[in-house]
This record gives sequence, structure tokens and C-alpha cells, in this order.
Amino acid sequence: MRRAVVTGGAGFIGSHLCERLLAEDYEVLCLDNFLTGRPDNVAHLIDHPGFRLVRCDVTDYVHVAGRVDAVLHFASPASPIDYLRMPIQTLEVGSAGTHHALGLAREKGARFVLASTSEVYGDPLVHPQQENYWGNVNPIGPRAVYDEAKRFAEAITTAYRTAHGVDTAIVRIFNTYGPRLRANDGRAVPTFIRQALEQVPIVVAGDGSQTRSICYVDDTVEGIIRMVHADHPGPMNLGNPHELSALELARWIKELVGSPSEIAFGPLPKDDPRVRQPDIGRARDVLAWEPKIHAEEGLQRTIDWFRTQVGSR
Repeated sequence: MRRAVVTGGAGFIGSHLCERLLAEDYEVLCLDNFLTGRPDNVAHLIDHPGFRLVRCDVTDYVHVAGRVDAVLHFASPASPIDYLRMPIQTLEVGSAGTHHALGLAREKGARFVLASTSEVYGDPLVHPQQENYWGNVNPIGPRAVYDEAKRFAEAITTAYRTAHGVDTAIVRIFNTYGPRLRANDGRAVPTFIRQALEQVPIVVAGDGSQTRSICYVDDTVEGIIRMVHADHPGPMNLGNPHELSALELARWIKELVGSPSEIAFGPLPKDDPRVRQPDIGRARDVLAWEPKIHAEEGLQRTIDWFRTQVGSR
């Protein structure tokens, strides 16, 4: 049986990834320090014979006994509210954490997959964004702790491939949403859903014209799994090329919830990207992958899950 290590495995995407790897007949070792991940996200997996959860901070060390076939490095704060609150930890997990995870992959001869992000493109001057675009990033701005942590992580991943021959891959993930997002994590989809369910104003940043391309978590995980099984180094955009504005998203969620909430407008965060849309031509060609779940279906699934959480936290 194949064995995978998932750092950040109790996080949002990480927990869905653990679930999917178990379904693919992997043994899964989930490593998390619960800085932003939650044990609840993987509680339903605890009794699975192929699953093991270990509290571990990958910025300190990563040691795993026995065989490892794949290392998936998903440990990192990923929402602005988290990385602005924990800037040093975010930089450390992107640098030291990635270095340690790569060291494990090198030691075990494992396939290494780095969870990078569309944020490496910054506030892009090229639209849509292709993997060969170098980005437009403010290296000392408030978002830099996340942007530059991921850019460094890509650089050291590439260095391990060229200098040590490690079988590495980079995926750049765009605006994934779905069940297990935290209602207070500051990202648009969970924030709008929470506000709509609470029947308080849905607050859109700026004038709401900034765009995002939201991708349901099952589609994102499918792309990641295909990257694990591929031999391509990436970087590989994984996202939904259907672009919509923040205001359109807020109105759509309000309608799906059936909420009386008003749409309100707040300040636009500094360096907030004006546009975000992946070019997924490479993923289509190499992985035969593209999103399958329409945003309306994905948003409804997510809203339904959020309804079950009301009063439970």
C-alpha cells in the first residue's frame, strides 16, 4: 500500500486531501500543529485503519519512520486574517517548513507536491494568469508575508529538484471554497455566507469590481491528486477560469441563502488584487483536468454545510 504524508492535513484543503488519498488506498500520515487547522476537520477519519494524525510543527522538524511515497506540503496560514495575525509563522512555514518537508521527500525518494497559490502573481498586470507570468508583488506590503513565503517555497522546491534530483511538483491554487472553511477566516465566500445566514449586512470590499475565480474543493483536490500521479514539475494552475466580481459573488450568495441582508461596502485592503483568473491550459493538456462542479452547485453545498454548523461552534 502506498503511503502519503500531508503537512497541514487538518486544514481546509488538507483534510479533504487526506480523505481523498484514503479513498485512493493510500495510508495517510496527517501532520498539523493546529495553528489554523482543526482536529474536527479529520475527526471522521480517526478510526480509519489507514489514517494517523500527529501533532507536529514542520518548522521545527519533520521525521517519519518507514516508507513514504508522497509528501504533500499544505501547511500554512492561507487567509489574510490568519497571515496578517501570524506574519512570522507564515514566513517560517513557507521557508523552514518547506525545507524540512523537502528533506523528508529527499530522504524517502518520494514525490513532493507543494501547495503554492495564485497570490504569487500578486496584483497581476497580465490577465488571465499563465504559469510563465512572473507576477507583480509588493515584497514589503502587508500581504507579502504570504505572497513571498509561497514564492520562496517555489524557489526552494525548484532548487531541490535541480540540485538534489527530488521528484517535485508545484501547484498554484486559486480561491478554493467548500465545506470546512472557517466562518471567520476572512475570505470572501465564508464571510459572505456567514453574514447572509446571520442576516447582517454583507460587506463587500471597495466597490466590489475586483474579480475572483472560485473553485470547489473537490475539483481542486482532483487536480492535486492528478499532479501526485503525474511526472510534471509544474508550476500548475489549479482553479476555475470562470471569473466573477466580488459584488456578483455577494449577490449570488444572498440569493442562494434567501437572506434579507443588505449589500454594504467597506474599505479595500492594501494591495488587494484587482483581478484573478487562471489560465488552465497546462492543466488541461498535462493532467486532463478542469473543474466539473458549477459554482451554483458548489456554493449551495457550502451553504448547506454552513447551516449545519450554526450553533455548533
